[in-house]
Amino acid sequence: MFTQAATLIAPLAASDNGGFHAPSIWEFFPDAVLFEGTWFQITRINLIQLLATVVLVLILWLGTRRMTVVPGRFQSLVEMGLGFVRENIAHDLLGKKDGDRFLPILTTIFFMILFMNLTGVIPFLNIAGTAVVAVPLLLAVISYVTFIYAGIKKSPKNFFKNSLFPSGVPWPIYIIVTPIELISTFIIRPVTLTLRLLMNMMVGHLLLVLFFSATQFFLFTAGGWWSALAAGSLAFGLAFTLFEILVAVLQAYVFALLTAVYIQLAVAEEH
Repeated sequence: MFTQAATLIAPLAASDNGGFHAPSIWEFFPDAVLFEGTWFQITRINLIQLLATVVLVLILWLGTRRMTVVPGRFQSLVEMGLGFVRENIAHDLLGKKDGDRFLPILTTIFFMILFMNLTGVIPFLNIAGTAVVAVPLLLAVISYVTFIYAGIKKSPKNFFKNSLFPSGVPWPIYIIVTPIELISTFIIRPVTLTLRLLMNMMVGHLLLVLFFSATQFFLFTAGGWWSALAAGSLAFGLAFTLFEILVAVLQAYVFALLTAVYIQLAVAEEH
């Protein structure tokens, strides 16, 4: 049955006259809207990233500029968010002393990713600011540099030695262990941080575009009994919107959490 339905849909999807066109990777390479052809070229996604940053800074500024002993609702909401990062990520993994040291960078990473992720489900924005490689890569580099800094600060002479030559391993085994540690610790970490966030937000955007564009196609273009399928694609679209909100929060948490884990490994006593 599925094969027969797909066969019937295929000619409609391939039609050049109002036919359905599935989303593609080119969704993430929109045309320039400002300064086209220059190094400062700005696309719709860049404007969304700037908007998310401005809104985040404004919310944090308004929530903390006139803090009172008995907070109002807005201040309480901001304090709850900041407290979540402090207690559940920074202090939980790094302890109070190191947690407070690295709290600003962990808080920035968490809220920056969260706000840029959520733009993917906001009407008229409809794409996450983290769905292009620049932002995930930048944050992964910041996380990586913070990890290296923390390790060198803790043990300037032994950080790299202990990372590449873990104690308790027989010397001949270092021929195998050291290259593995080099790749896993100093190469794979920033790559996985980047790709995990990027791929999740790209796939989420493509799925939402697919379901909602299919709904529009079935309802307004295909017509006839095909309109009944619009209810199913719309239901999937709404369900995946809720799921995408969960993913947006989870990815922000995971990125900040892994950054804290890497810092914790760098400042461990053995280093």
